[in-house]
Amino acid sequence: MGLLKISPVFVMAGLMISGFDALLAAPLATVYAALIAIITERLKFNEIVDCAVENVKEMQLVFFILMAAYAMAEAFMATGVGASIINVALSLGMTAKTVAVTGFIVTAVLSVATGTSWGTFAACAPIFLWLNHIVGGNLYITTAAIAGGACFGDNIGLISDTTVVSSGIQKVEVIHRIRHQGVWSILCLVVAGVIIFGLSMGLPSTAGNAADAINQIPQQVWDNLNEARPSAVALLNQVKEGVPTYMIIPLLVVLAVAIKGLPTLACLGLGIITSLVLGLVAGTVDNVNGFLDLMYTGFSDAGGWVIVMMMWVGAFGGIMGRIKAFAPLSNFISSIVTSVRQLMFCNGLLSIIGNAALSDEMAQIVTIGPIIKNLTDENVEASEEDMYKLRLRNATFGDALGVFGSQLIPWHVYIGFYVGIASAVYPLHEFVAMDIIKYNVMAMVAVASILILTLTGLDRMIPLFGLPAEPQVSLKKHGKSTASKNA
Repeated sequence: MGLLKISPVFVMAGLMISGFDALLAAPLATVYAALIAIITERLKFNEIVDCAVENVKEMQLVFFILMAAYAMAEAFMATGVGASIINVALSLGMTAKTVAVTGFIVTAVLSVATGTSWGTFAACAPIFLWLNHIVGGNLYITTAAIAGGACFGDNIGLISDTTVVSSGIQKVEVIHRIRHQGVWSILCLVVAGVIIFGLSMGLPSTAGNAADAINQIPQQVWDNLNEARPSAVALLNQVKEGVPTYMIIPLLVVLAVAIKGLPTLACLGLGIITSLVLGLVAGTVDNVNGFLDLMYTGFSDAGGWVIVMMMWVGAFGGIMGRIKAFAPLSNFISSIVTSVRQLMFCNGLLSIIGNAALSDEMAQIVTIGPIIKNLTDENVEASEEDMYKLRLRNATFGDALGVFGSQLIPWHVYIGFYVGIASAVYPLHEFVAMDIIKYNVMAMVAVASILILTLTGLDRMIPLFGLPAEPQVSLKKHGKSTASKNA
């Protein structure tokens, strides 16, 4: 019976691995889960609909945040914010020794600004792969560097869909999540950057510039980009022609108000408004109607895929929760762990295993997220403050091991997208998954460190990242008294 109840997960994983888009795999798996609910629990159709809809209702705020995030991403890419970030970095000069690490830093910053790793990679791959070609850099190191950097903002960006969704599922504030993992994320960035620079030390010192790289981009590549991501074309042209440095201000505004603790929607709104005002001053925005078209594109992109997919996966999760499909797995984990840290480590392993099985980081977040949340809530005794810290780590697990873990899984849709973009913008090389995986230092550092730090307790050495220690928190099965509310 337990295997039958959990079989919808294998159906979804099978559909994803066989090449089905999540937007189709999720509703098919949901229908199958409904049939299993009827068979195993004898639920009526209306009961199934109710539990599915109730689960989706809890994600309503996330949907509004995602629409605003996608709109701001379009604005930042098309109004000159993204181009100003790239140009500031490129103004420092570029050689084969520095092209990979510069691409890594630029994509990390740009992904935070735009909230999209896919959009960041699509926008920066043409620049840095051709820059790499001009200066004689290592193609594999550079490609893996910008792939890893593009994922940085998807893991910690205030406007990233994975950041928003993973936080929402665990019932934690996005800004609290960012503060919790901020120092750890920056340390991972620094360590990875040092390693990438070290790997490039034996390369030539030939100088190059972005304009030369952009001029060498074939027309077919421009056509492909214009069809798939018009705002990326605008960004490339702005990098080539130049934009005022003050166009970086909208990013600084968003970061500043986020640090101050302003609600996420308010932060997004300020970013959109400042990019409009400064874009009109700089001439990167022709008129308000054109800017509204960007907002329309952002809303359409969010509603046309990610929100619809999330609604179906949310419905799927609601049904699976109603039939307690994951109870056997949860019971097994709770029976073998002997400490809260071991439980949290298992939550991390579940996240990356689920990511590999489902081949999609968002599917993993919304499917495995509720499992690790319930595992923690049902097995840990702690004050509300300490439970919140554990939920922050669970949200970080879902996002970090979803986004960075995907970079190490050859069959993952993430890697498939990156391989496709890289091959399209740099047709001189036929990319395969391992080209990106074997030198993706950022992904390796992030995945390994969060698991090791969680298990060993060394996370306490990183400000704001340490988990509460026992006996402050304890497993219920040990029969320890509940932690004081004032602890």
